[in-house]
Amino acid sequence: MSEAGPHRFYRGHRSKSFYPQDVNELVELRARSRTFDGAYSRSAIANLGYALTILRLFDKRFFKIGILYTALAGTLFILAHFRQRHSRHDFADHNRDSAAYASAVKTVGQTGKRIFGRPFITAGWIVALLSLVVFAVEICLLVLIFKL
Repeated sequence: MSEAGPHRFYRGHRSKSFYPQDVNELVELRARSRTFDGAYSRSAIANLGYALTILRLFDKRFFKIGILYTALAGTLFILAHFRQRHSRHDFADHNRDSAAYASAVKTVGQTGKRIFGRPFITAGWIVALLSLVVFAVEICLLVLIFKL
């Protein structure tokens, strides 16, 4: 075991040498990445764009609001990194014989289908932290608007 943690294997291969078995598995990998990981990054980019708009178009009274949205974008990028790390090992071998398969609730259309990776698990602490951060930013935004 290395200092960074245990090595993850995917059908006996390390993560850098892993190749999907077929197109369906590749589509599933891309869909999970796009849906669960990309949402945080897209939100961060949108907030950064909004912050730049405020900083460039409005006068100096709105500077603190632009900085607040920049800080929110930075926090979202950090949380996007942790969310990506959370789902990076969905297809790892140590999840193949997991008890999560037995307790997973199958939705309509999943019965009798091939199972790709472990069942989706919400990144609970990331979602809770994101909720707290956005709530704090909204409170600060209200305070800054009332001070104008």
